[in-house]
Amino acid sequence: MQFSNKFVRATDKVCTFEEHVNAPCFRKSFRLNGAVERAEVTICGLGFYELYINGANITKGPLAPYISNPDDVLYYDCYDVAPYLNEGENVIGVVLGNGFFNPFGGAIWDFEKAVWIGPLRFALRFEAECGGKTVSFEADDGFRTHDSAILFDEYRMGTHYDARLELPGWNAPGFDDTGWTDALHAEQPRGEAVLCPAEPIVVTEERKPVSITKCSRGYIYDFGANLAGVCRLTVKGNAGQKISLWHSELLKDGELDISSIIFDRPGFEYYFEYAQKDVYICKGEGEETFVPPFTYHGFRYVLVEGIDEAQATESLLTYLVMNSDLKERGSFSCSDETVNLLQLFTRRSDLANFYYFPTDCPHREKNGWTGDASMSAEHMLLNLHAENSLREWMRNIRKAQREDGALPGIVPTSGWGFAWGNGPAWDSVIVNVPYYVYKYTGDDAILFENADMIFRYLNYITTRMDERGLIAIGLGDWLQPVKQEDELELSSPLEFTDSAIVLDMCRKAVMIFDKTGRTLQKEFAEKMHAQLLSSIRTHLIDTESMLAIGNCQTSQTLAIEFGIFTEAEMPKAYANLVKIIHDGGDFMDVGMIGARYVFHVLAKGGDADLALKMITRPEWPSYGDWVARGAMALWEDFFRPEGKQNSKNHHFFGDISAWFIRYIAGLKPNPNTCNTDEVEISPCFVAALEHAEAYFDAPKGRMEVCWKRESDKIVLSVSLPGEAFGVIRLPEGYCFADGKTDCLAVSGDYIITKK
Repeated sequence: MQFSNKFVRATDKVCTFEEHVNAPCFRKSFRLNGAVERAEVTICGLGFYELYINGANITKGPLAPYISNPDDVLYYDCYDVAPYLNEGENVIGVVLGNGFFNPFGGAIWDFEKAVWIGPLRFALRFEAECGGKTVSFEADDGFRTHDSAILFDEYRMGTHYDARLELPGWNAPGFDDTGWTDALHAEQPRGEAVLCPAEPIVVTEERKPVSITKCSRGYIYDFGANLAGVCRLTVKGNAGQKISLWHSELLKDGELDISSIIFDRPGFEYYFEYAQKDVYICKGEGEETFVPPFTYHGFRYVLVEGIDEAQATESLLTYLVMNSDLKERGSFSCSDETVNLLQLFTRRSDLANFYYFPTDCPHREKNGWTGDASMSAEHMLLNLHAENSLREWMRNIRKAQREDGALPGIVPTSGWGFAWGNGPAWDSVIVNVPYYVYKYTGDDAILFENADMIFRYLNYITTRMDERGLIAIGLGDWLQPVKQEDELELSSPLEFTDSAIVLDMCRKAVMIFDKTGRTLQKEFAEKMHAQLLSSIRTHLIDTESMLAIGNCQTSQTLAIEFGIFTEAEMPKAYANLVKIIHDGGDFMDVGMIGARYVFHVLAKGGDADLALKMITRPEWPSYGDWVARGAMALWEDFFRPEGKQNSKNHHFFGDISAWFIRYIAGLKPNPNTCNTDEVEISPCFVAALEHAEAYFDAPKGRMEVCWKRESDKIVLSVSLPGEAFGVIRLPEGYCFADGKTDCLAVSGDYIITKK
């Protein structure tokens, strides 16, 4: 396999909001003499591409090849094209979309200023063994180009298409391209050329509308769930009929509400005209079908403008749900429907926000926020086979790291995110993703690949410490519900959350450096951990009252979870946490950092019932309040119902799924992060549940746990692969029939009673 570095373009023009430029298409006709024995095409399309062989679209999936900074990484795909070739004339066709090469809809993050922006381009190499001879060529050899019917495309905004401009048969043999022009030479982008190993984006479901209602502007199609993808339009229209599809998460008074998917602020008025809007202009020749290329949307509702009542049928729109092709690894269910819905919502938000890498929302941003992924890494890996794509995204993070070790808050980036939007809680992605990939897959390659980046970052963060040895440089416990009036006014001081997160990074880095044989780096991380722990305890912990600064749920939780309190201090410190919660009416009052850990700490302290109550209660603020208010996925915040509308499809509050699996079901794979065959089974038999079950596909087989109440007993069922080993530990107050509270974990049924 060879990568071509000979890029070609169609024009000097670049598409903008002010000047729409049609997506270019390219074709090359060539002849093969004899039977094809082997043939492959490698292609790099910037930004996105569609690849056709003799009229067949063989592209691996939407938004190929990847979403990256082309100055960092250039992604190629390789195709076996032998099955599509014929003896005689053959044609290769390529269509290019703006993608991340021209992300002009991302002005909020300075993407419209990216230095790499230029005319769309692609590189391609064809090689075949045919009739005993080798036939090869590249994109600069005879490709011809023409405008396509795509008038406008921007992957955050949408695609506009005029079917009257279609060129039937342009990508097939026998087409007359005498009106086309020769492709032009284009400058080679600067990024490292790699074959894309990440899972492709695929259509995972086709959904029909659950209702269609007339509104002032047209017809509202409700698909009954908040997901991500595009709509397939099927219509019989008149020539020139313009149909607009506006996508959103919300309705207000029977009309489409876009308040949660736009930035309503000066300078970004284009959101009101373009955001999540696809346009199709009919050619008027019988039934027409349109699937918008080079874009995707996050939505439940679609406003259809430009159709009449007869066209407003169920068959007009089909929701093509899309995400990276991640297979299920684990799951959870129980007797409480609210909990089951929250597990479903977590899965929905994880997938709707996984397009090659975890994004923050599938509509207004589509950014790879590092903090979001850091908080979600464990629960994603417990539920999905995401390690391949996460590992590839880490390559992009390594490329984005500055020489001094600093990291941006979003990856990919054109340079935005170093001055705001980052900091230790976000930067911790460089440790947490490798750590949890290794923990749940056993593959240590990701540790070796990222160890140097981690060490460089730890060196960098020492330069950001103040005279007390503490850190306060980034975003804190983001989106704490009671502090919503000012997103930066938080109960847990920034110096505490930043310092505590770096402390945890050091602890995990010690393991990573040990596994990768970096002795000096390990010693550095151990020393840094000890010094930082001392600084935190000296300046931010009251060792008489056993309270962390802030006297709040997040500070107390992190101090317990990260070992800032000593073992002797822990009982009083934990009692203080429970008191803080009780004093607050047993409501959660944490942002994204606190939410990642508070329920785990409560379960380990014997208060899983309290944690489940905090999660499921229907009053604000809680996850149960989301359900009561009609959520269809995880939301971005726990703000008051009367407050501002933020995204209704975020994943960073999704660690409750990991908590359900690890504490309610009690399934803890690789509890000591040293052997993926090991398991600890330690369920919490919370009074509110009649049964709970979970499974996890470990590298050598499926681990399953199920418990259910039967009269005055609990039956615990365990199924483990042959090489698995570990222990079953019962919570306080429960025992097996022989009176013991723990035993070796083997497959079978166990009868459990209260002592």
